[in-house]
Amino acid sequence: MGTLKKIKAVLPPPLAHMVGDGFRVHNFFPSQDIIGLKGMSPFFLMDYGSKRILPPSEKPKGVGVHPHRGFETVTIAYQGSVAHHDSAGNSGVIHQGDVQWMTAGAGVLHKEYHEKEFSARGGPFQMVQLWVNLPAKFKMTPAKYQAIENRAMGKAVLPGKSGYVEVIAGDYMDVKGPASTFTPVNMFNAVIEEGGKAGFTFPAGFNTGLLVVEGEIRLNEEKTADENNFVYFGNQGEEIVIGALKKSKVLILSGEPINEPVAAYGPFVMNTDAEIQEAFNDYYEGKFGYLED
Repeated sequence: MGTLKKIKAVLPPPLAHMVGDGFRVHNFFPSQDIIGLKGMSPFFLMDYGSKRILPPSEKPKGVGVHPHRGFETVTIAYQGSVAHHDSAGNSGVIHQGDVQWMTAGAGVLHKEYHEKEFSARGGPFQMVQLWVNLPAKFKMTPAKYQAIENRAMGKAVLPGKSGYVEVIAGDYMDVKGPASTFTPVNMFNAVIEEGGKAGFTFPAGFNTGLLVVEGEIRLNEEKTADENNFVYFGNQGEEIVIGALKKSKVLILSGEPINEPVAAYGPFVMNTDAEIQEAFNDYYEGKFGYLED
């Protein structure tokens, strides 16, 4: 047993804002000063669409065609369904429990919106979108797409029927996740029954945080985090112990920092301002391909 990771902050959800006309989100980082630009590297951005009921809509709402370069987008559907199209020819729908992992790399246009049938009937919707940065040597990698269905995820059963851990990326209890990553990344969904516990070990130098998607938890026998709270850990210690005060679902993120300069503007995350300008030039010149809005 190593030393417990230091809890630096328990953050309530910031005020929500709209992304397009379909996604109401709370941006936990990079907008929160306490985490800072590099505090969760390689995770650059986290938008959380907390649980809400969407009314039926004949026209699916979402975000129209827009470009990305230099990073990956990871969308996790907790409730509801999200559809996606991009200029690399990829398209798909993720349903409850599924993950869409898109590598923008050298550049791609894409659009995302509520899936047609889900939009027509409406219902509960809850999701997370992460931007995972790429190191300089992979910034211009070809765009690709990973559709990760829930059934394809590794699942580790916790001792004593305490619950289970879905492994999206990385590994837990010798169970590996299906996502391929460019740097070491751990991404888990832990479902813990009331009164149950789960322990996790990450290198002290990895940036680590977790989101309470459902329920209420006690961390390291020290602090309580409610539903929709994000917990940010400092770079001290290796162990995290999560106790469920009620049945809980927790998104756990831990990754090796990318210790490189970051230049970010709008939909681009690069290393220098010159690269940002180049990204805009390439976009305006049509080098990201074509996608109908």
